Parts: sequence; structure tokens; C-alpha cells
Amino acid sequence: MDYSQWLSYAPYAWTQEEKEKQYLPYFQELTEHHRRHCRPYGQALDVFGYGSQFSALEQIPMLPIRLFKYLKLQSIPDEDIFKIITSSGTTGQARSRIVLNAATAQNQQLTLYAIVKDFLGAGRVPMLIVDSPSVFTDRAAFNARGAAILGFSIFAKKKYYALTDDLTLNKEALQAFASRTGPVLIFGFTFMIWKYLCQAIAAAGLSFDFSNAVVIHGGGWKKMEAQAVSAEAYKRRLYDQFRISRVHNYYGMAEQTGCVYMECEAGHLHASIFSDVIVRDPEDFSPCPIGKSGILQVLSPMAVSYPGHSLLTEDMGAILGVDDCPCGRKGKYFRIDGRIPQAEIRGCSDTHE
Repeated sequence: MDYSQWLSYAPYAWTQEEKEKQYLPYFQELTEHHRRHCRPYGQALDVFGYGSQFSALEQIPMLPIRLFKYLKLQSIPDEDIFKIITSSGTTGQARSRIVLNAATAQNQQLTLYAIVKDFLGAGRVPMLIVDSPSVFTDRAAFNARGAAILGFSIFAKKKYYALTDDLTLNKEALQAFASRTGPVLIFGFTFMIWKYLCQAIAAAGLSFDFSNAVVIHGGGWKKMEAQAVSAEAYKRRLYDQFRISRVHNYYGMAEQTGCVYMECEAGHLHASIFSDVIVRDPEDFSPCPIGKSGILQVLSPMAVSYPGHSLLTEDMGAILGVDDCPCGRKGKYFRIDGRIPQAEIRGCSDTHE
């Protein structure tokens, strides 16, 4: 099946069995495509003895996600490069560079729209971005934070920035947004919403009713854990302070932009038909059974311009179930348990400074 055809399906319509029937032949072709067109990737497959055929998703070759920080990994000629997305990272850290052609960039945007539409609906609404416009200043080195904001902006009828360029509250924008009636969207990175919306507004003695808003946040939880803020406490603060009852976290990464894993109403992260997740035992990298924590491997059929279709992340998590989430969405649902010990901090919101 051509990837563009998948976009005609509802994002959570396939059972895991139906997904694997589509994924296996597609990923065999995609793996061979990258073997032929990305020399370092092909060399890695040869060294580790990967063949051309596999009979289960768990057999698909995977790259450690960190390789994108140190190697030039692309499966297109330089003249076809449309955009390069860089991952987030603190000062001095190497950053992944993800090479996109126009088709891959378009598929990423269409995929993100299809997934998030399942939670928000298809209409555009006023959107409050908990960031400043300066996040887009350096388009040549377009980072994951800017890419996420731009991606979610497809749902915006009108955009409001909660912060000025010096990261102080934009009170006029906040007041204008609060005056909007009907459904609205608040988007930002987890820590930035906490620090620059919840805490800053309280410190300024301001009060807003955002009970008509849906909040979507992501980009890392490290700083929240350091402040002993759980997911439950985070949602409770948003409700107590702004009367927001609909809050959805998401898991995603620059190396597979567009393939976000949204949190459902039951509090579970979901793999759509556009992605999948496998959990690996840290000792021998064998697949973990449901409920056992291990290292996350993520699959993306979109990654055509670079060999990022099967990546071993530096995050820990566990599969919670398959095809039976109370929310009704099919496929795997899972949780994130945090970073692998000693892995560098790389979340968008955790590294905004």
C-alpha cells in the first residue's frame, strides 16, 4: 500500500493484526529503499547481518536514535532537501538533523492533522500558543519546538502568543484569547505551560476562565518530575486555576515528526495506524510482554527521505494493552516511564533555555 492511501483511513481504525498485515510488506520495501540510498545505513545492516525479509515487526532492523546526532543519514540527494529539522538539546549537546524532502514533510503534516483531528474535530479554532513568536526566528535550523508549534497551528483559526520575546506574559493576548467564546485550543510544551502560564499568571495576580479550552502539551516531563509534579497534579492545577477539564499529553520526537502518540480520555498513549511501538528488554533487547517496562522502539512508515522508520529511543515505557482501551481506539496503548538512566535530557520543553 502506498503511504498516501493510509491517510484515507481513520487513525485508530485498524486492529493490531490488521496493522501488521500492512506494515510487514511495506517496511520490507522501505528498509531496502534505505539500504540502497543511504550508504551508512546499508553498511550497518551488512555489519549486523540483516537480510531483506522479516516475518514480524520485532524483526525490523532498528537504529539507535542517537546516531542522528553524529552521522549524516539521508536517503535523498542534497538537491531534494526541502527542510532540515534539528532536535532539541541543552547547550553543548549534539543535535539530531533530520532531512526531509517535500513529500515527506507534507506527509508529516497530513498525518499530524489526521491524528489530532480524532481528538479535536476537523474545524479550526482560536489557538493560544504558550511560547513567543521568536521561536521561529532561525528557520535555517528549524528545531523540534518550532516544528511542533507550526504543525499544531494547522488547527488555528487565529493564533495568540501567551509570551513576549523575553518570555514575559503577553497580557493583551491572554485577555483577547480569554474573551473568545466557543471551543478554543491551548498548545504548549509541558514545562512551559506550568511555568509561564500556571505559575506566571498566579504570580501576576491574574485570573482567566479557559473552561472552553482543550489543552495539548508534550515535549518532556523531566523538569516536572524534578518539581514533584505528577500528571494528575498537572491536570488538577489546570482545572483548579483555569477550569480546563480536557487535557491531552502527547509523546513524539523530532526524528519522527508527525507520528505523535496522543493521550486518550483514559490517560493512555496510543499508537495510530501511522506508527507503532515495541518495548525491548534492556538486557537482551528481546520484546517485552504487556506490562513490563523496557526501552521503546518506534516505527514510522512516513520516514522515506531518511532511515528513521525504525528507531530505538532512549525512553523507557510499557505496553498496557492491545485493541482494548476503554476509549475505543484500536491498536497498542502504552505509558512512558522516563528516560534511560544517564541518557541526556532532550525534551523540547525541558531544554527551552
